Amino acid sequence: MSKVSVRRAERRDLEAITALYNHFVETTAVTFDVGAFTTEAREPWFAQFSEEGPHRLFVAELEGAFAGYAGSMAFKAKKAYSTSVETTIYAAPDLAGRGVGRALYERLFSELAAEDVHRAYAGIALPNDASIRFHQRFGFKEIGTYHEVGRKFGRYHDVMWFEKRLS
Repeated sequence: MSKVSVRRAERRDLEAITALYNHFVETTAVTFDVGAFTTEAREPWFAQFSEEGPHRLFVAELEGAFAGYAGSMAFKAKKAYSTSVETTIYAAPDLAGRGVGRALYERLFSELAAEDVHRAYAGIALPNDASIRFHQRFGFKEIGTYHEVGRKFGRYHDVMWFEKRLS
């Protein structure tokens, strides 16, 4: 099995990140965006991440090729939420079971351990048993479900929320 390498995301990764995200936008309900993005349109999203602090973005490579990304973003804009982050993670669909997601989350949570972050949150659009199991393996606990909160592909979808204590 090839080793997955993880590094900080750089601007040069944005095209691959956008292409992977667009795959999920156009073919699944795991994200509630309903239209593909240009790389330029994803610039503001990319700008929220930094090399220090609670908002980080990492990319994984497998055999030298882009394999996925994971990050931590502001949970909510109000200052009192500053010690909470929301996580995001996407791996290339053809690489399921190759350790890409595990390597990304291990790096992300290792980096967050040195930050003033108390909780991480993950929202998972249902159904998505694989993502639920993945997050549970990383210590996330279910805290509730927003029922029929998003409509995509002509049907309503629930979002199950999970949290992980970091400090």
